[in-house]
Amino acid sequence: MSITPKDVQHVAKLARLNLTPEEEEMFTGQLNAILQYAEKLNELDTDGVEPTTHVLHLHNVMREDKVRESLPIEKVLLNAPDEEEGQFKVPAVLE
Repeated sequence: MSITPKDVQHVAKLARLNLTPEEEEMFTGQLNAILQYAEKLNELDTDGVEPTTHVLHLHNVMREDKVRESLPIEKVLLNAPDEEEGQFKVPAVLE
């Protein structure tokens, strides 16, 4: 499979890009180089290789959730730039 200048023009039109003839030629060459590189993958013998989403085995590194005491409201509100009736007070964003 190869990319033609007509393919590049079509994609540029879909993306609403105005490409010069030099840019069309450059992108045609670059996209063909990418496809040629990807074709090399077809030469690999992948029989017996299980599909994977990552090259390393991943496991959950999150800690277990534990129920514990919350901070007292007075201590939490020490970080508030302004507070009112036990709540953070922020500037209004809706009219």
